[in-house]
Amino acid sequence: MKLYRATLMHTPENPFAVPDALHTLDDGALLVDEGRILAAAPYPDLRAAHPRAEVVDLRGGVLLPGFVDTHVHYPQVRVLGGLGMGLLEWLDRNTLPEEARLADATYAGAVAREFLSALAANGTTTALVFGSHYASAMDVFFEEAARTGLRVVAGQVVSDRLLRPELHTTPERAYAEGRALIERWHGTGRALYAVTPRFALSASEGILDACGALMGEFPGVRFTSHINESPREIEVVRGLFPGARDYLDTYERAGLVTRHSVLAHNVHPTGRELDVMAAYRCTAAHCPCSNSSLGSGLFPLRRHLQAGVHVSLGTDVGGGTGFSMLKEGLQAYFMQQLLGEAGQPLAPAHLLYLATRAGAEALDLQDRTGDFGAGKAFDAVYLRPPEGSTLATVLRHAEGPERALAALFTLGTGADVAGVWVEGDRVYQRPATPSEVRV
Repeated sequence: MKLYRATLMHTPENPFAVPDALHTLDDGALLVDEGRILAAAPYPDLRAAHPRAEVVDLRGGVLLPGFVDTHVHYPQVRVLGGLGMGLLEWLDRNTLPEEARLADATYAGAVAREFLSALAANGTTTALVFGSHYASAMDVFFEEAARTGLRVVAGQVVSDRLLRPELHTTPERAYAEGRALIERWHGTGRALYAVTPRFALSASEGILDACGALMGEFPGVRFTSHINESPREIEVVRGLFPGARDYLDTYERAGLVTRHSVLAHNVHPTGRELDVMAAYRCTAAHCPCSNSSLGSGLFPLRRHLQAGVHVSLGTDVGGGTGFSMLKEGLQAYFMQQLLGEAGQPLAPAHLLYLATRAGAEALDLQDRTGDFGAGKAFDAVYLRPPEGSTLATVLRHAEGPERALAALFTLGTGADVAGVWVEGDRVYQRPATPSEVRV
């Protein structure tokens, strides 16, 4: 049994619906046993009640729930930084050639290790991962994820048109390989499976129906894809599915819109799509850095919330600009500011919720992770900026927890991540400097 002593911040309630949703303890503690949180309370109280518990002293920084990234591409870590292109050009020139290289399992293993290491080093403990087009690369990925200890929800990407031929499959093969991967990996350790057609642009009705068959046969698996990312993409999809009412309808007709569906981007939704997403309680994964980098548009967060659509955050590596959920939160804030009266004002509590519990809710893992509630897994990120950094200076003089949290999102980077735990297992530790307490 351990007591983690630290400044604690988390959002066990939705701040879009509940005032004062940000819960903080300046000198707080988490009582943890076998990877589970037993209690969160002021340190003196827990110490008095459990005098024999081992104390892990994390004072000098801030302990947050582990970040939950609900849209990130495993094969794209090496192509980050492809600036100056729109979505479809970026895919053709920058991304798909790299994704084809994962046919080599040795290459795929190296990419998986780089990708998973970057997630952990940025404080992400749970991720909904867009996988590879190759089943062999997904086996390698799940093996590496199990070794690192991260919580992953991932699946093989399937397409049968408009990509490079070597990335295409058939409905029959998509079903067979998906079924084998689900039986091998879904529910194994900390892994879950996500049925993953790339997007309706590259997936025919046959592919989508094969995905729907997997969802029907294995109701516990998740579903993820892209939707309404750019106007040009939407136009092409409209031509490929002339009978569909809109982009969402291409998935809806195949039975792919459910409580377990997470659709990335949704920058340009129709009113009908928002109503249907709300009715099914599926999620829009907002990827603000990617939307800005690719010029896809300004995400209408207020319209989603008014319609009752759940929203979480994703980094969208490699269309985005890195693995930091702190940066995504800041960019989400900027985007809503730029929308003016059409935007949704965001406070620090909203950013923390979007980066943590909202993602857990999107993946239907809110009973397992996303905040520091009793019974949850001890999934946590310890942010402690190096001495002498601007963030350290601002935190030292911050007036109140909201100001400190705002500073973390404004100035925080991966360099400020000092330790990361998943179910009590430390999955990352920043190399200590002489001025730091080893954690």
